[in-house]
Amino acid sequence: MTTPALRVAVADDSVLLREGLVRVLVEAGVEVIGSFGDADALLAELESLKPDLLVLDVRMPPTFKDEGVRAAIRARELQPGVGILLLSQYVEVAYAQELLSSGEGGIGYLLKDRVASLAELEDAISRIAGGGTVLDPEVVAQLLGRRHDPLARLTPREFEVLGLMGEGRTNAAIAAALVIGTGAVEKNVTAIFQKLGLDDSGSDHRRVLAVLAWLQR
Repeated sequence: MTTPALRVAVADDSVLLREGLVRVLVEAGVEVIGSFGDADALLAELESLKPDLLVLDVRMPPTFKDEGVRAAIRARELQPGVGILLLSQYVEVAYAQELLSSGEGGIGYLLKDRVASLAELEDAISRIAGGGTVLDPEVVAQLLGRRHDPLARLTPREFEVLGLMGEGRTNAAIAAALVIGTGAVEKNVTAIFQKLGLDDSGSDHRRVLAVLAWLQR
Protein backbone atom coordinates (compact mmCIF):
# COMPACT_ATOMS: atom_id res chain seq x y z
CA MET A 1 0.00 0.00 0.00
CA THR A 2 1.44 3.37 -1.05
CA THR A 3 1.91 5.93 1.72
CA PRO A 4 -0.02 9.16 0.95
CA ALA A 5 2.21 12.12 0.12
CA LEU A 6 2.58 14.78 2.79
CA ARG A 7 0.21 17.68 2.07
CA VAL A 8 2.04 21.01 2.31
CA ALA A 9 0.98 24.65 1.88
CA VAL A 10 3.54 27.41 1.26
CA ALA A 11 3.45 31.15 2.00
CA ASP A 12 6.21 33.55 0.91
CA ASP A 13 5.81 37.04 -0.55
CA SER A 14 8.70 36.58 -3.03
CA VAL A 15 7.33 34.95 -6.18
CA LEU A 16 10.72 33.57 -7.22
CA LEU A 17 11.48 32.10 -3.82
CA ARG A 18 7.96 30.72 -3.45
CA GLU A 19 7.92 29.03 -6.83
CA GLY A 20 11.43 27.70 -6.32
CA LEU A 21 10.42 26.30 -2.96
CA VAL A 22 7.36 24.64 -4.47
CA ARG A 23 9.54 22.89 -7.05
CA VAL A 24 11.98 21.74 -4.42
CA LEU A 25 9.18 20.41 -2.24
CA VAL A 26 7.64 18.53 -5.15
CA GLU A 27 11.05 17.00 -5.87
CA ALA A 28 11.19 15.98 -2.22
CA GLY A 29 8.04 13.94 -2.78
CA VAL A 30 5.45 16.09 -1.03
CA GLU A 31 2.13 17.31 -2.42
CA VAL A 32 1.98 21.10 -2.52
CA ILE A 33 -1.71 21.88 -2.11
CA GLY A 34 -1.46 25.66 -1.88
CA SER A 35 0.94 28.50 -2.63
CA PHE A 36 0.31 31.99 -1.22
CA GLY A 37 1.92 35.42 -1.28
CA ASP A 38 0.84 36.42 2.23
CA ALA A 39 -0.21 34.86 5.51
CA ASP A 40 -3.83 36.06 5.45
CA ALA A 41 -4.48 34.33 2.13
CA LEU A 42 -3.13 31.07 3.51
CA LEU A 43 -5.21 31.27 6.69
CA ALA A 44 -8.34 31.99 4.66
CA GLU A 45 -7.91 28.66 2.86
CA LEU A 46 -6.59 26.63 5.79
CA GLU A 47 -9.87 24.96 6.74
CA SER A 48 -10.60 23.81 3.20
CA LEU A 49 -7.04 22.69 2.44
CA LYS A 50 -6.33 20.89 5.75
CA PRO A 51 -2.55 20.64 5.15
CA ASP A 52 -0.25 18.37 7.14
CA LEU A 53 2.45 21.03 7.23
CA LEU A 54 2.90 24.75 6.52
CA VAL A 55 6.09 26.32 5.18
CA LEU A 56 6.11 30.03 6.01
CA ASP A 57 8.42 32.98 5.58
CA VAL A 58 8.74 34.94 8.84
CA ARG A 59 8.44 38.42 7.33
CA MET A 60 5.56 38.99 4.93
CA PRO A 61 3.13 41.78 3.98
CA PRO A 62 1.82 44.10 5.21
CA THR A 63 4.39 45.02 7.89
CA PHE A 64 7.20 42.57 7.03
CA LYS A 65 7.80 41.88 10.73
CA ASP A 66 6.27 38.71 12.15
CA GLU A 67 3.32 37.78 9.92
CA GLY A 68 4.63 34.24 9.39
CA VAL A 69 4.92 33.58 13.11
CA ARG A 70 1.48 35.03 13.82
CA ALA A 71 0.03 32.91 11.03
CA ALA A 72 1.73 29.80 12.43
CA ILE A 73 0.29 30.39 15.89
CA ARG A 74 -3.17 31.08 14.46
CA ALA A 75 -2.97 28.02 12.20
CA ARG A 76 -2.34 25.82 15.22
CA GLU A 77 -5.38 27.28 16.92
CA LEU A 78 -7.50 26.52 13.85
CA GLN A 79 -5.88 23.17 13.07
CA PRO A 80 -4.13 21.70 16.14
CA GLY A 81 -1.13 19.56 15.32
CA VAL A 82 -0.39 21.01 11.89
CA GLY A 83 3.37 20.98 11.27
CA ILE A 84 5.13 24.34 11.00
CA LEU A 85 8.37 25.13 9.17
CA LEU A 86 9.51 28.73 9.31
CA LEU A 87 12.07 29.80 6.72
CA SER A 88 13.81 33.13 7.17
CA GLN A 89 16.80 35.11 6.01
CA TYR A 90 17.35 36.24 9.60
CA VAL A 91 17.58 34.78 13.07
CA GLU A 92 14.45 36.13 14.74
CA VAL A 93 15.13 34.84 18.25
CA ALA A 94 12.12 36.41 19.96
CA TYR A 95 9.78 34.99 17.33
CA ALA A 96 11.39 31.55 17.54
CA GLN A 97 10.89 31.62 21.31
CA GLU A 98 7.25 32.61 20.94
CA LEU A 99 6.54 29.73 18.59
CA LEU A 100 8.45 27.22 20.74
CA SER A 101 6.98 28.41 24.04
CA SER A 102 3.96 26.11 23.73
CA GLY A 103 6.23 23.10 24.17
CA GLU A 104 4.54 21.31 21.27
CA GLY A 105 6.53 19.46 18.63
CA GLY A 106 6.17 19.51 14.88
CA ILE A 107 8.01 22.84 14.54
CA GLY A 108 11.05 23.92 12.53
CA TYR A 109 13.00 27.15 12.06
CA LEU A 110 15.63 27.18 9.32
CA LEU A 111 17.61 29.95 7.65
CA LYS A 112 17.03 30.06 3.91
CA ASP A 113 20.67 30.55 2.98
CA ARG A 114 21.78 27.61 5.14
CA VAL A 115 19.53 24.93 3.66
CA ALA A 116 22.31 23.29 1.68
CA SER A 117 20.55 20.43 -0.08
CA LEU A 118 17.27 18.84 -1.07
CA ALA A 119 18.04 15.95 1.26
CA GLU A 120 18.43 18.35 4.20
CA LEU A 121 15.06 19.98 3.51
CA GLU A 122 13.40 16.61 2.99
CA ASP A 123 14.80 15.35 6.30
CA ALA A 124 13.61 18.48 8.14
CA ILE A 125 10.09 18.17 6.75
CA SER A 126 9.95 14.48 7.62
CA ARG A 127 11.04 15.13 11.21
CA ILE A 128 8.59 18.01 11.67
CA ALA A 129 5.73 15.95 10.22
CA GLY A 130 6.63 13.24 12.73
CA GLY A 131 6.26 15.65 15.63
CA GLY A 132 9.94 16.58 15.97
CA THR A 133 11.60 19.98 16.31
CA VAL A 134 14.17 21.17 13.78
CA LEU A 135 16.21 24.31 14.49
CA ASP A 136 19.06 25.87 12.56
CA PRO A 137 22.28 25.73 14.66
CA GLU A 138 22.53 29.53 14.53
CA VAL A 139 19.04 29.84 15.99
CA VAL A 140 19.98 27.41 18.77
CA ALA A 141 23.18 29.34 19.51
CA GLN A 142 21.33 32.63 19.85
CA LEU A 143 18.57 31.09 21.95
CA LEU A 144 21.16 29.69 24.35
CA GLY A 145 23.05 32.99 24.35
CA ARG A 146 19.93 34.82 25.57
CA ARG A 147 18.84 32.39 28.26
CA HIS A 148 20.27 34.64 30.99
CA ASP A 149 18.72 37.78 29.51
CA PRO A 150 15.81 38.74 31.79
CA LEU A 151 13.92 40.04 28.76
CA ALA A 152 14.46 36.92 26.65
CA ARG A 153 11.18 35.38 27.79
CA LEU A 154 9.08 38.27 26.56
CA THR A 155 6.99 37.84 23.42
CA PRO A 156 7.43 40.41 20.63
CA ARG A 157 4.17 42.09 21.68
CA GLU A 158 5.26 42.26 25.34
CA PHE A 159 8.57 43.74 24.24
CA GLU A 160 6.69 46.38 22.24
CA VAL A 161 4.58 47.22 25.27
CA LEU A 162 7.67 47.44 27.49
CA GLY A 163 9.38 49.74 24.99
CA LEU A 164 6.40 52.09 25.06
CA MET A 165 6.41 51.93 28.86
CA GLY A 166 10.04 53.04 28.62
CA GLU A 167 8.85 56.10 26.70
CA GLY A 168 6.70 56.99 29.71
CA ARG A 169 3.37 56.17 28.09
CA THR A 170 0.32 55.19 30.10
CA ASN A 171 -1.61 52.00 29.39
CA ALA A 172 -4.22 54.02 27.50
CA ALA A 173 -1.53 55.65 25.35
CA ILE A 174 0.09 52.27 24.67
CA ALA A 175 -3.29 50.86 23.64
CA ALA A 176 -3.78 53.74 21.20
CA ALA A 177 -0.27 53.32 19.75
CA LEU A 178 -0.67 49.58 19.20
CA VAL A 179 -4.37 49.78 18.23
CA ILE A 180 -5.41 47.27 20.90
CA GLY A 181 -7.68 47.47 23.95
CA THR A 182 -6.48 48.69 27.32
CA GLY A 183 -7.39 45.29 28.73
CA ALA A 184 -4.93 43.65 26.35
CA VAL A 185 -2.25 46.14 27.42
CA GLU A 186 -2.92 45.36 31.08
CA LYS A 187 -2.57 41.62 30.41
CA ASN A 188 0.75 42.23 28.63
CA VAL A 189 2.01 44.43 31.47
CA THR A 190 1.08 41.76 34.03
CA ALA A 191 2.87 39.12 31.95
CA ILE A 192 5.96 41.35 31.75
CA PHE A 193 6.04 41.72 35.53
CA GLN A 194 5.67 37.97 36.00
CA LYS A 195 8.35 37.05 33.48
CA LEU A 196 10.79 39.56 34.97
CA GLY A 197 10.11 38.22 38.45
CA LEU A 198 8.73 41.52 39.72
CA ASP A 199 6.40 40.60 42.56
CA ASP A 200 4.02 43.19 43.98
CA SER A 201 5.87 43.79 47.25
CA GLY A 202 4.23 47.14 47.89
CA SER A 203 7.57 48.94 48.16
CA ASP A 204 9.12 48.97 44.71
CA HIS A 205 7.39 50.37 41.69
CA ARG A 206 7.26 47.41 39.30
CA ARG A 207 6.70 49.60 36.25
CA VAL A 208 9.90 51.53 36.97
CA LEU A 209 11.88 48.33 37.58
CA ALA A 210 10.62 46.82 34.34
CA VAL A 211 11.63 49.91 32.40
CA LEU A 212 15.06 49.85 34.05
CA ALA A 213 15.54 46.26 32.86
CA TRP A 214 14.60 47.38 29.34
CA LEU A 215 16.99 50.36 29.45
CA GLN A 216 19.87 48.23 30.75
CA ARG A 217 19.50 45.96 27.79
